Amino acid sequence: MTRSVSENGPNIELGGFKRDTNYITNRITADGRDGYPVESGRYRLVAARACPWANRTLIVRRLLGLEDVISLGLCGPTHNSLSWTFDLDPGGVDPVLGIPRLRDAYLARFPDYSRGITVPAVVDVPTRQVVTNDYAQITLDFATEWTAFHRPGAPQLYPRELRAEIDEVNLAVFRDVNNGVYQCGFAGTQDAYEAAYDRLFARLDRLSKRLTTQRYLVGDTITEADVRLFTTLVRFDPVYHGHFKTNRCKLTEMPVLWAYARDLYQTPGFGDTIDFDQIKAHYYLVHTDINPTQIVPKGPELTDWLTPHGREALGGRPFGDGTAPPPPPLTERVPALREPA
Repeated sequence: MTRSVSENGPNIELGGFKRDTNYITNRITADGRDGYPVESGRYRLVAARACPWANRTLIVRRLLGLEDVISLGLCGPTHNSLSWTFDLDPGGVDPVLGIPRLRDAYLARFPDYSRGITVPAVVDVPTRQVVTNDYAQITLDFATEWTAFHRPGAPQLYPRELRAEIDEVNLAVFRDVNNGVYQCGFAGTQDAYEAAYDRLFARLDRLSKRLTTQRYLVGDTITEADVRLFTTLVRFDPVYHGHFKTNRCKLTEMPVLWAYARDLYQTPGFGDTIDFDQIKAHYYLVHTDINPTQIVPKGPELTDWLTPHGREALGGRPFGDGTAPPPPPLTERVPALREPA
């Protein structure tokens, strides 16, 4: 059995979840070897706050200070089978690209494009054509190819001396956690679900052990590895625990990971990209095969994300020799959580 599902092109085959990983792999590089040179103001990042894969690009763009260099178009939290849409903008049209659907940028370059219309995507503004939707490479290139435009004090998110270890951690986290929650949620058989569930929580247990004695996943500063794990953890209790049946325990019941996630959430560049209402709306409204009533849960309580985490005791320097990013532009700010009473 094969059937498509609603986010980023995955499908279910023979009861198991399989993500479509055939992305547009052109890269924007300092030397322009793919025909797309790094250039301030030329490209527009199209993302959605609801999507964990797109959320990574929002965080990295913030941390590196690329807001004035790469403009941002935001799609709403829901979409149909054809495309993500710009329903948050006046008239439902992106004000820079002049299009109502992200699909239009894909078709402008590939008129017969038949794969999933995914976020994040980087669009070439002059031609209004998609350049790439290879989400894993986009953030790595932000860190390594756009260095001429990084803000003063930008952190080293993919330092050369740690890349092998970061890549190893990222592979395990993608397989068992980032993608693992989807393998649970979209499993077509009990056996497939239970196998994914066991892999997910075995990996979370190993990550908890790793993070018991170190503040960050690799080295003593924030890296790409922390960005990738965070976007799944921040969605765990609001969505995955119930919606995807990853219910051995909540994130708030895993002390090390819960403190680690709060540490990152309270770090500038992380929590200020999170819109919990959009996250919940996306999963519960779009995945009608899992949630046919489209009822969006009222909970969970979220202000606990602002409580002390105590991770400073482990040492580490969030930004290394750099500094925290300034507050996001007014046009990119998300609703703030209220402090606990």
